[in-house]
Amino acid sequence: MTLITDPNIPDPDGFYSELIAAHDGLSDDDSAALNARLILILANQIGNRAVLSAAIRAVQCPATGDTK
Repeated sequence: MTLITDPNIPDPDGFYSELIAAHDGLSDDDSAALNARLILILANQIGNRAVLSAAIRAVQCPATGDTK
């Protein structure tokens, strides 16, 4: 499974700013909860278990995309 790792979002800087703004004023716990909810919503949107598993492997070991 090959993941799209090049920028693929229109206005990525704008998206990043929106994401950071969503965390503004939140405690660390509330910020982590927001991230968890966002991850689950996006995972549901993707809906492809192979893609989701590849993404998990990629973040576990960013240099190679392999699991530890």
